[in-house]
Amino acid sequence: MLAGKRILLIIGGGIAAYKSLELIRRLQDQGAQITPVLTRAGAEFVTPLSVSALAGAAVHQDLFDLTNEADMGHIQLSRSADLVVVAPATADLMAKMANGLANDLASTLLLATDTPVLVAPAMNVRMWEHPATQRNITQLRADGVHFVGPDKGNMACGEFGRGRLSEPEAIVSAIAEQLADGPLSGKRIIVTSGPTHEPIDPVRYIANRSSGAQGAAVARALAARGAQVVFITGPATVASPAGVEVVPVESARDMQAAVIAALPADAGVFAAAVADWHVAEASDRKLKKSKDGLPSLTFVENPDILRTVSQLEEGRPDLVVGFAAETNDVVDNATAKRLRKGCDWIVANDVSPETGIMGGAENAVVLITDTGADPWPRMDKQAVADRLADRIADTLNNKS
Repeated sequence: MLAGKRILLIIGGGIAAYKSLELIRRLQDQGAQITPVLTRAGAEFVTPLSVSALAGAAVHQDLFDLTNEADMGHIQLSRSADLVVVAPATADLMAKMANGLANDLASTLLLATDTPVLVAPAMNVRMWEHPATQRNITQLRADGVHFVGPDKGNMACGEFGRGRLSEPEAIVSAIAEQLADGPLSGKRIIVTSGPTHEPIDPVRYIANRSSGAQGAAVARALAARGAQVVFITGPATVASPAGVEVVPVESARDMQAAVIAALPADAGVFAAAVADWHVAEASDRKLKKSKDGLPSLTFVENPDILRTVSQLEEGRPDLVVGFAAETNDVVDNATAKRLRKGCDWIVANDVSPETGIMGGAENAVVLITDTGADPWPRMDKQAVADRLADRIADTLNNKS
């Protein structure tokens, strides 16, 4: 199942590190090639000799090992695998990952890699539940890091709760899932994201508070499931995800042109917060104050990208998903929008200032389809994206 797959295994500290030896054995049984990295804390619980003997490869430990740097630098090491696995992932190591620290070999590899990362946390239940750890988990999920566990049970410290390292068999299954072709393999999906900027003059524009975080999370989740993603993004404040085709745009008209150029596609997910209007005649010079009073701006309606794609007679994607950011009557307004636009689904949310959703790390959505409204609990935006991507995969595969 994993024959020929290259796995960079980072072994963190804690008593759960002993399970990494069984994990290596099970991965070897599946035909995987293991490159082990042992942290200084991990070496307090398992020896480099035992890890090396089981992996059949040299153990990497020191960032400043000049011999290894000559043979395989840490940058190459970070990118020579199909998957990076951190097991066990301690609270300290996850904090370094979430905050971009790189003061040892493991954290440097994790910061330098462009390879998917799977972490298996293991720590005391109070450490797992601590707000700082939970903030770091939210950030890591937003960054595209995948998780397996932790499990709930008795711990070596004598306490009971969530924080136990998942069993090696479960970690192997999660690794296999990450390395599979994915349920969306062979599917081409367009995702729009971020705000649009509609110029008033060379220094001023009309925009909104969208960060682009939810659209980026959706693109990341679809790509992780094997889709070929065309990510058309306005000037967002979050980084574009890795592993997708990025098409940067500025205005709504730019975005529509990019969407049409990206067709045909199996699905379109229109998460961008597109401005409704643009200035009819934007000035090519900065507008100045004058004794005549305020300048007069004439607004023109922007193209309706969602409606245009939804109502295409030829080349319409099999599934068209729109987003609706509302401040009141969320379900009623989003239901009416789905019918008005002609799309298949609407992902609706309440972006009233008191919710903290627009520009925040979490979202609470209602999925509107032809069968009604399905409210989802509030969760981080990557979790929303993962759930939506799974739903898209099920729908597209049932259409095939």
